[in-house]
Amino acid sequence: MLPITKSLKERFYSLDVFRGATVCLMILVNNPGSWSYIYPPLKHAPWHGLTPTDLVFPFFLFAVGNALSFVMPRLEAGGDALFWKKVLKRSILIFAIGLFLTWWPFITKGDDGFVFKQWAYINDEGNLRGVRILGVLARIALCYFFGAIIIYYLKPKGSLYVGILLLLVYWGLCYLFGNPADPYSMTGWFGNDVDKAILGEAHMYRGEGILFDPEGIMSTIPAMVNVIFGYLAGNYIQQKGKNYEMLAGLFVAGVGMLIIGYCWDLVFPINKKIWTSSYTVYTSGLALLTIATMIYLIEFKNKKGVLSKFFDVFGKNALFVFALSAFLPKGLALIKFSDGSNPWNWIYKNGFSKLSSDPRFGSFLFALCVILFMWLICWWMDKKKIYIKV
Repeated sequence: MLPITKSLKERFYSLDVFRGATVCLMILVNNPGSWSYIYPPLKHAPWHGLTPTDLVFPFFLFAVGNALSFVMPRLEAGGDALFWKKVLKRSILIFAIGLFLTWWPFITKGDDGFVFKQWAYINDEGNLRGVRILGVLARIALCYFFGAIIIYYLKPKGSLYVGILLLLVYWGLCYLFGNPADPYSMTGWFGNDVDKAILGEAHMYRGEGILFDPEGIMSTIPAMVNVIFGYLAGNYIQQKGKNYEMLAGLFVAGVGMLIIGYCWDLVFPINKKIWTSSYTVYTSGLALLTIATMIYLIEFKNKKGVLSKFFDVFGKNALFVFALSAFLPKGLALIKFSDGSNPWNWIYKNGFSKLSSDPRFGSFLFALCVILFMWLICWWMDKKKIYIKV
C-alpha cells in the first residue's frame, strides 16, 4: 500500500512477505467460486468471536502502519508541507479508488438494456438505494490519514497514549449510546444511527439484511489504532535493530496484547463487524507474533523459499492487485450468457463445481486459481519493474 524504502527491503524482507501474504489472503476470502459454499475458516464470524478470515483486514492495517514507520522519517525531514502533500494525496487516491470500485461498473443491465447506476435513486419497490460510500479501501484511506496525523504530530510515545485513549473512548461510546438491552448487537450498536445521519441510508451496506455498515464511520476509530500499533512495531524494530532482544520484545508484546484482548473480550466482546477495542488489541497481538515469527525464520534463520518469494510478489503491487481482484469480477458480470451466468462464474459452474461431491472444494479451488492468476500478473509486472504505488 505504502512505499517501502530500500533499507526496509534490505534489512527486513520479512515485512514485505507479511504484507504480501495478507494481500493474498484478502484475495482468497473475497473470491470464492460460490458464496454459498465456503469452508468455515474462510467465513467471517457471524457476530462475536473471530475466524482466520477476521484477521486479514486488521493485519493489513497493521502492515500499513508498519510501512509508515519507515516512511515517516523522510516526511518529518521534509516538514509540514511535504507531510500534508503526501498524506492527503495518498488518502484521497485510495478513497477515490475504493469509491470507484463500489460504483463500478457504473451501469446495470435491465430489461430495457443498460442503465446508468445512479448515485441515489428510488427502486421499483419504492425503496431508497444508491452507491455505497464506505468499504475496505475507504477504511484503509481514513485509517492511514488519521493515523499518520497522530503519529506525525505526537511521535511514538504520544501516539501510544492516544491509541489507548481512542480504544477506551470507543468502548465508552458503544456502552453509553448503544441500546441498553444489548449495546454490542448489530441493531443495538450506536454507530448505525451515526452512519444513517451522515452517509444516508442510500449509501450504506445492506449485505447483513438490515442497514448496517461493517466499515462504518464510528468503527473506523478503533481501526485507526491498528495502524498506530503497526507503526509502533516498525519503529521499535528500527530502533532495536536486527537482534534477539528486538525479537524477544516483539514476542513479549504480542503475548501481552493477546492476554489483554482476551480479558477485555469478557466485557467488550471481540467483534470484527463493529471493530471492538478488544478486537483491535487481540489482532494486533497476533500480528506482532506473526511478524516476529517471520523475522526469526527469514531474517535470522535465512529460510527464504518458494512461499516467501510467492508472497513478496504480491506485496510489491499490493493496492493494484487488490483493486484488480475486485474490478474484474464486477466488470465481467455485465456479460451475460444464455444460462444467466457471466464469464467469471461460468468457469466455476461448468468446471470447478463438478470436481468433487463437496461443492466447497470446487469453490475453494476456484479461489486458489484466482490467486494464481493475480500472482502471474504481479510476477510479470515485477519482471518488467512495473510498480504501481499510491
